[in-house]
Amino acid sequence: MNSSIVKVKKLKENAVVPKRATEGSAGADLYACIDEPVELLPGQLAKIPTGIAIELADKGLAAFLFARSGLGVKHGITLSNSVGVVDSDYRGEICVGLCNVSDKPYTIQPMERVAQMVIMPVICAEFVEAETLGETDRGEGGFGSSGKL
Repeated sequence: MNSSIVKVKKLKENAVVPKRATEGSAGADLYACIDEPVELLPGQLAKIPTGIAIELADKGLAAFLFARSGLGVKHGITLSNSVGVVDSDYRGEICVGLCNVSDKPYTIQPMERVAQMVIMPVICAEFVEAETLGETDRGEGGFGSSGKL
């Protein structure tokens, strides 16, 4: 079994199978599978369907959804949950939660590239309750405790 193969099921006839823009692209583009444009007002959230479902045959993989840099930098359109996670056992439609963090409305067009999907390995760790944790130089120092360069 080749774990680099991701099966894609089109749930809607006009859905687009994810694809990389270039050979060196880490992410494959996800497309808005919508019939009409969706306007995102400043501060507004929207769930945009892609019309596809995927199968990751390896439990040690997950699909991660990231914002497209052009939408984020040029228009303030980013993912509402920062990074979307598609677990290896999920078989439903992939939807992209978008938010408009700009001060201008933005309209998502049908078949517009709205996010990118990267397949990455995950470690399925076992969580064990412990009475104590090992000592480090940092200790319990949190936000900003390591200093500013």
